Amino acid sequence: MTATLIDGKAVAATLRQTIAARTAGLGFRPGLRVVRVGEDPASGVYVRNKDKAAKEVGFDSATIALPASTTEAELLAEVARLNADPAVDGILVQLPLPPQIRADRVIAAVAPEKDVDGFHPLNAGLLASGQPGLTPCTPKGVMHLLKAAGAALPGARAVVLGRSNIVGRPMAQLLLAADCTVTIVHSRTRDLPAECRRAEILVAAVGRPEMVRGDWVAEGATVIDVGINRLADGRLVGDVAFAEVAAHCAAITPVPGGVGPMTIACLLENTLDAALARRG
Repeated sequence: MTATLIDGKAVAATLRQTIAARTAGLGFRPGLRVVRVGEDPASGVYVRNKDKAAKEVGFDSATIALPASTTEAELLAEVARLNADPAVDGILVQLPLPPQIRADRVIAAVAPEKDVDGFHPLNAGLLASGQPGLTPCTPKGVMHLLKAAGAALPGARAVVLGRSNIVGRPMAQLLLAADCTVTIVHSRTRDLPAECRRAEILVAAVGRPEMVRGDWVAEGATVIDVGINRLADGRLVGDVAFAEVAAHCAAITPVPGGVGPMTIACLLENTLDAALARRG
């Protein structure tokens, strides 16, 4: 079997074009503010890409760079200022944060209606209860990719490998809302390969390079690889051993060029949705 490649760059480009067209018809520019604390190199690249993408679709976007020595109280004060700013529709605090700052305190401080990362406990609760709210960007992007791939979701056996609050848990909620039969597996799961082989849709989001091998995947499955890991030789790989798995599955996302572009595109989609909701 030769797997179909699910092109995240192309799907993201189409979504960004749609967002730009919708934004052009508004009488205002949606406001996005990204707060970065410290000089983590990976975060720096990601933040610059977010800012560039936001400006390209017509948003009022800016990055607020704070020193690594910023205290938790200082960061919370900055978040409160952005919460109160009527020109700001979306707030994103870039993770990870320095050790002196508790990420859960900061996430909970962002106004839920401006929480374009979708991490606030209120938005997590809305997702879990099947009500509308702002959804975490990466799982939302995965749903766009599954749709683009023509995956038949209702009734499908979906397995999510990973249980983080950022990807695994919200991913399972979105698949459940799409009428999949969902299993979450993780490091303590007994016979992990056998559980993955049951999946018609497998989403790998565990953060371990090439953990999912070819014999973990059922013939004809759709595989979404959320992982992005840099090896010692500089190569970027996912959580899936791509060549092995592609020999068995029907469709698969590459790394890079799969889920990654969708995360930023869905951040833009969340920001536009937040802007429209705030303005009625």
